[in-house]
Amino acid sequence: MNSESTFIILFVIAMVVAISVRHLRLPYTVGLVLAGLLLGWVHLFPAPQLNKALLFSIFLPGLIFEAAFHIDFRELWRNRITLSSLAVPGVVASTVLTALALAPLANMLGYLPGFTWRHALVFGALISATDPVAVLSMFRTLGIPRRLSVLIEGESLLNDGTGIVFFTLSLLIFAGTAVTARALAREFAMVVGMGVIIGIAVALVVSTVLRHVDDPMIEVSLTTIAAYGSFVAADQLHYSGVIATVAAGVLCGNYGARTGMTPSTRVAAETFSDYVAFALNSVVFLLIGLEVPVRNLLASWLPIIVAYLIVTLARGVLILIVWRLVGFTRERFSWPWSIVLTWGGLRGALPMVLALGLPSDFPFREEIVSTTFGVVILSILGQGLTMPALLRRLGIVHAGMQQGAYDQLRGELQIVAAALEEVERLGQFHSLAPEAVQRLKVEYQQRVERTREAIGKLTAERERLQAEDVYQARHHLLMVEKDRLAEVYRRGLVSPAVHDRLLADIDARILQLESKADIDGWAHDEH
Repeated sequence: MNSESTFIILFVIAMVVAISVRHLRLPYTVGLVLAGLLLGWVHLFPAPQLNKALLFSIFLPGLIFEAAFHIDFRELWRNRITLSSLAVPGVVASTVLTALALAPLANMLGYLPGFTWRHALVFGALISATDPVAVLSMFRTLGIPRRLSVLIEGESLLNDGTGIVFFTLSLLIFAGTAVTARALAREFAMVVGMGVIIGIAVALVVSTVLRHVDDPMIEVSLTTIAAYGSFVAADQLHYSGVIATVAAGVLCGNYGARTGMTPSTRVAAETFSDYVAFALNSVVFLLIGLEVPVRNLLASWLPIIVAYLIVTLARGVLILIVWRLVGFTRERFSWPWSIVLTWGGLRGALPMVLALGLPSDFPFREEIVSTTFGVVILSILGQGLTMPALLRRLGIVHAGMQQGAYDQLRGELQIVAAALEEVERLGQFHSLAPEAVQRLKVEYQQRVERTREAIGKLTAERERLQAEDVYQARHHLLMVEKDRLAEVYRRGLVSPAVHDRLLADIDARILQLESKADIDGWAHDEH
């Protein structure tokens, strides 16, 4: 069977799983992994190997760019302390905690005699970063609050790149290369920093071309080039391709698409990227299941369970530290959210590929590979299956579902209002007959009434939803005041001293407004 036929079969299986999980109420990714494990167990057909070339050249760039494209940069910036803490020192802390706990336990229990902290450091580096392939595909289907989604998605996107860099540095430490902490920090800053620069450069070129092109197919193709081109360019220069793709995706989504694409073209681009993400996720999770040697996992159940518990505990300690640190800032989040962040630290295809990429003569290579595969499977199946129940238990999913429905209905009201304004304009310029104008106005007014009626049925948490509306309106009005003050100052209508006093007053009111907002983070959800 050739590779083309194999991928067609994988797509067919993925569609069967997608339809089935709707009735079984399982997360889609969990269903795919279970299907892959079953197919790998019975060996119905030879499956393509999930290797570094396949993951890095096909799956990661498309998935990461799609996620970064849809993230609002302002939301990332508002949560910069939390995200940077999790992505850089967080990955280091998790790696070190895993290594310090795993090495003595492996020797004490007797299943890996001679397993030193250097071996454990390599394992900790490859397993510590949460995988965006696993995280993004699951959490988007659960209806969690927007800011919590930003924290989870933003962390997984950033620490995927930093995790790869730290894994490379851990191999240098294992090999006994004489490197100082300053040299490691310099190397990390160079690899990540140059990745950001390359991603921004590619995105700026693409964004510039977008402003001079008005063809949906070409514009969608340009965004695809930005996704894969930024990754390849950085990777070929030995910098972080993942970070380059994240930077390119954020800039293209927040600048290029908004300044260079018409609304219809942007809809086409987002629809295409959504499909690509769905297709790539479908295949990669089936390949994860097919790649896992079930018999080896059963034979290595003890080290797998021990490693999984250590990795999960290290994740919990890390989130606890970050939760305490940001508790004194405007980025604070609630205790239930910290539980979700801990349990949401899923591992996916990336740790498996990094483990398979270890040199063939690396000590304990087979044990590390089996343990990595086992931890990934436990993470996806154990945490993936229990996450919906945990979110309901903590009261997070219900609120998120109410919020999502409310946002959709409110957005529909704004869309209908814009259409009504356009109908009025067409009537004023005599583009439509008066009878047609009246007919269209009645149709859209009926939509307004139906939408308002649907909003009225969202009785659960109505008070909280209305409070959020008031917060967002006040925040928007303060931003309007701030913009108008800047314009008045540029025109020379106020003196510098008056400008400074008025600006300080506006900033004080913004700070006071945000300090009174719910610490669970809804106040940071601007639309």
